[in-house]
Amino acid sequence: MTTEATPRAVVTRYIEAVAGGDLPTIIDSFAEDATWTYPGTGLPLSGTWRGRDAIINDFLGKATASLFAPGTTPTITLTNVLADGPTVIAEWRAQAEAATGLPYDNHCLGLFTVRAGRITEVREYTDTRHAAQALFGL
Repeated sequence: MTTEATPRAVVTRYIEAVAGGDLPTIIDSFAEDATWTYPGTGLPLSGTWRGRDAIINDFLGKATASLFAPGTTPTITLTNVLADGPTVIAEWRAQAEAATGLPYDNHCLGLFTVRAGRITEVREYTDTRHAAQALFGL
């Protein structure tokens, strides 16, 4: 990834890569020491994931592999992007059949920080009650 890319372009490219299942681009989007904070306290996904490998393998990868119906990949639709300097706010909609058999349809917002062409921090905001019910049957 070039350091010439604007923060907005970096985040847009990342979300489009998630939507398209482009793992090399997803990996390339993050700085090695990036963090991702998922809201709440009562979900297995809640907390701060530290480092690119933890974000890719333990947070994003395992969530997709275990929380959705076999053979199902969430549909990700980018709905809005706002950027100011290194800060990018992106809104997306995630839809899929959960492993619980329930429909998962959640609107998410991420507050991204981009430095030197890579995502260094994400704070995600989403409906954790819907995630608890649909993804975990809680």
